[in-house]
Amino acid sequence: MSARTGSALRIASLGALGLLAGCGTAGRLGSIGRAPKMSPVEQVGTPQSIDSLATVRGDPASPAPESVIPSASLFRTGAGALFQDQRAGRVGDILTIRVNVSDKAVVDTSTARSRDGSESGGASALFGLEKIVKKLAGVDTSKLVESASTSKSSGSGNTSRSETVTMTIAAVVTAVLPNGNLLIRGRQETRVNFELRELLVSGIVRPQDIARDNSIRHTQIAEARISYGGRGQLTDAQQARWGQQLMDVLSPF
Repeated sequence: MSARTGSALRIASLGALGLLAGCGTAGRLGSIGRAPKMSPVEQVGTPQSIDSLATVRGDPASPAPESVIPSASLFRTGAGALFQDQRAGRVGDILTIRVNVSDKAVVDTSTARSRDGSESGGASALFGLEKIVKKLAGVDTSKLVESASTSKSSGSGNTSRSETVTMTIAAVVTAVLPNGNLLIRGRQETRVNFELRELLVSGIVRPQDIARDNSIRHTQIAEARISYGGRGQLTDAQQARWGQQLMDVLSPF
């Protein structure tokens, strides 16, 4: 094997490996026979709260910082109150999101166009030459030019779409905006055998829209991002092979 042939084979192999890596094939090869992994739980910062008076500290001999020394006040930070609003309002609080997407749209369009046109022209008298032209060429000079045109077009289209998603998910307040609105993010994953279903919800909510049971509808979330899908063997079976997808993108026909 010549050096040129070996170099060409190496370049082809590197190109094939790059193509496989770009299509995610290398990662899928390592997950054959294994269930899809769940995403790690993300940490959300929460404000510091004071322990309850009934909580026993790990080391009674070690003095507690002055900022967290328990007091006898019922209104200390983190203490539950009988008349306190228990709805989410701080970073780290949890609220329930009720997702009930039921969209249906039907669009019918129809257009039609028709146009007819005709033009004619001639010379019934042309200094007496019309008789000579008619005799030599056999042309009727009164109908020298005549044209007719007809144009018709019609079109119709139909679009029908129906989607239904009904889920309930718990979300976490990740930030409080200067105007008091809350940034929320919720993630729910359910794995059954070799298929992982995941629901992602994020957006901005107003504290006034949170119901008394600490829940909110998805229609009250601004900048809502709702994603429901999954990954696993069933999802892979529903997708076309990467070679077919590549041909669909590159093929001009």
